[in-house]
Amino acid sequence: MAKSDSQRLKLSRFVDLARMYRGWSRTELSRVLGRDPSKIVPESGNPKLDLLVGLADALDWNVGDVAESVWSDQEASSRIETCPFRELGLESLKAHEAGRYQDMLQIARRMRLVAETPREHAITCNREVGAWDGLGRYPRALESCQEGLSVGCRDNDVQSMLQANLANAHYTLWHLLEAKTVARDLIERLDQVPNRGEATRVALALAHYVRGNVARRQLDDDTTDRSKIARESSDHLRRSIELHLDLAADFPSPAYEGVANPARGGLLEVEVAMGVVEPREAIDRILAGIERVIDPVTASLPGDLLESWGWWSIFGCNIALRHLDQTTMHRPMAILTNKATEIANVLGNWALRERAFTLENFRRQRIADLTGMQPDWFLDEEEIRTISGTMGRFPGFREVGWRILDAAHIFDTTN
Repeated sequence: MAKSDSQRLKLSRFVDLARMYRGWSRTELSRVLGRDPSKIVPESGNPKLDLLVGLADALDWNVGDVAESVWSDQEASSRIETCPFRELGLESLKAHEAGRYQDMLQIARRMRLVAETPREHAITCNREVGAWDGLGRYPRALESCQEGLSVGCRDNDVQSMLQANLANAHYTLWHLLEAKTVARDLIERLDQVPNRGEATRVALALAHYVRGNVARRQLDDDTTDRSKIARESSDHLRRSIELHLDLAADFPSPAYEGVANPARGGLLEVEVAMGVVEPREAIDRILAGIERVIDPVTASLPGDLLESWGWWSIFGCNIALRHLDQTTMHRPMAILTNKATEIANVLGNWALRERAFTLENFRRQRIADLTGMQPDWFLDEEEIRTISGTMGRFPGFREVGWRILDAAHIFDTTN
């Protein structure tokens, strides 16, 4: 079947479903959709946006779900996969280690075709999580975690990793209450498990990492007891560091040190909030640390460790914003947001990009508040594309993104 015929058939099914759902005649539905009754479905099978929006409204669906269903590759799901599940699983791990996340996603889709048991289906979902996370598609990573946890897999290792990844996806998207709840539940459960294997140890270490960083992000929340939340953050980050270093000692993977290092940086931010470390001393330590990645392109560091210095830069910005005055905060912040952006661009890390742009916007807004002038941005085409991509991945960033784009006058049509 030609692609246009397939899409036309799927659109026709949505039209019929919407009509039955609402109890409308075809004429009534066509009036709501603003279409001729005989031409609701375009001959090309390629719907315009207003048709998708109208169908979504009629069905009480999300527009994106209707669009995905119409344009999904049904032929791919009907193909016969001959490669065994185990071999595909190994291929997906190799793709992840090499940072080939699009390839990893395609392999995971092939794994779906041969997955037979709840465990295999849950593993497939977890590989999709890794791919979506690497591509910066965090809401999709969240969905894959939720699907994997719902399939009835009884394997504690797989379940624990999915739950830890669920907590991390919520944390990345700034769903702090959800992240804290999921991480807390996992910690309480795994603390009772004797003789934990590598996977459950990783899950427990990641859960403490998320729990500690959620509390760290809550330091600016006026409704919380700052000293209490700082102690909570410190306890969990210290435990995460300890667990990750134990893993690094027992298993040959640079990823464990790569997670321990940002936990150290987050702990430094917390110690400043607790009054244990002076703000200027902490920022000097961070500036000294990022000298190891003067040029992120040529830095001979594993990806996780390189990323960790990007997060140290973010933590330094948080310290400067929270504790330094207007005369001393701007220079270190400018250096640190620039370094975080450099590292993010080398790694293609969207979470780092979101924080770097947001914090740099805060810094420029502080200057604007002092001078009474609007913050000014000069963006090249690549930066505009990056901001656009960040807005798509982080709904909470969209308002900031529009402000930056407006300040750069890229929509100025007077010239």
